[in-house]
Parts: sequence; C-alpha cells; structure tokens
Amino acid sequence: MVTLYVFLGLLAGAAVLLIVTLARRGNSRTENAEGLLIEQQSRVRARSDRTSFGTFGAHNAPPTMTDQHRR
Repeated sequence: MVTLYVFLGLLAGAAVLLIVTLARRGNSRTENAEGLLIEQQSRVRARSDRTSFGTFGAHNAPPTMTDQHRR
C-alpha cells in the first residue's frame, strides 16, 4: 500500500512540476524585429507547404503552379 502512495505522490509531483513550468513560460509575444521576421517566414513557408502537400497534391495529382518542389 505504501508503494501505491509513493507512486501517486511522484505522479502528482511531476504533474505539479509541469504545471508550474508551463505557467512560468507564459504567452509572451515576440517584441524584436528579427523574431517577427522569423515568424512571418515560418507562416509563409507553412502556407506554401499546405498548398504543395495538401490532400489533393499528395494523391498523384498533377503539380500546380504553386508547387515549390519541382520534380
């Protein structure tokens, strides 16, 4: 029975540690120009990847004009 209490205590301690870590991190926004440019490039790259590798493009469809990865 003691083993069960120790296990549950360790599990609860790990959960509290994760909650504290995530709460301290917060949702801070990027404030400098370099970070904003990196975020913008990531969004543009993700948009083009969704276009190139979408459901239609993944199932033997002919490449479109926005296909970034030519064969």
